[in-house]
Amino acid sequence: MKVQMLGLCRFSYVGLRGFQVEHADYQSRRAYLYDPDRLERRWQWFIQVAMPGWMAQTDPDFTLVIMAGPDLPEPYLTRLAALCDRVPQLRLALVPPMAKHREACLQAVAPHVDGTADVVGHFRHDDDDAVALDYVERSRADFARVQDLWRVEERLSLDYGRGLMVKAAQGRVSITPWLCHNMGVALTIFLRPDAGLSALSFNHAALGKWMPGVSVNTPVMFIRSIHRDSDSGAMGQGTAWQPQDEPLARLIPRRFGFGRKVMDELARLGG
Repeated sequence: MKVQMLGLCRFSYVGLRGFQVEHADYQSRRAYLYDPDRLERRWQWFIQVAMPGWMAQTDPDFTLVIMAGPDLPEPYLTRLAALCDRVPQLRLALVPPMAKHREACLQAVAPHVDGTADVVGHFRHDDDDAVALDYVERSRADFARVQDLWRVEERLSLDYGRGLMVKAAQGRVSITPWLCHNMGVALTIFLRPDAGLSALSFNHAALGKWMPGVSVNTPVMFIRSIHRDSDSGAMGQGTAWQPQDEPLARLIPRRFGFGRKVMDELARLGG
């Protein structure tokens, strides 16, 4: 069975919907998202935390669409274009504001769906989070184990629930090992290529309304970042866990391709 892995990452996209933090009007939201200091902080999280995992996946057969507005201020629009030109798996989609955010996200993703695939594994990725270096490889392998369940409804979610919650505040970083369900990062939704849907078509916190799901609780598969520019500042429901055989100082570089020093430096930039 041919499985395409196709993701969407929104970089400071000024949509009319899709935010937990509300603003009075479009111009207020645009001013907030395009604030120069915020954009620079966001870019640093994107380049130093989000990108290492995607640029070093053990299975490089995936596509990640980077979605931004056509009016994204410079130098960030040029930086995104150059990054997507340099990294074969990245595609840049410039989408104007739309009344329905899910439709905007689908507009970004739809041109990149492989119609020859049997299944498309859709995933979403925030521009300040991280996935482990083997996320794509393991997603394909684990889907192969449960594909008979997918065949029943031709919809299936595969969630990796073990990760690290990184909170940056007041110039410091705290890391909480966290076990949760359908956080949104390292979560794949497998659909038919002609489904006309994407990962953003569903509320990740309520996927059980629309499809069966499988949760895999090892290995450590994600980092979720919480800081002053996060749209959601809460860890959500979950359970803390303690690393047993490997300290975080070794686990983070091995699983994600960067070290604690990166996050400490980002916290000092303003978290």
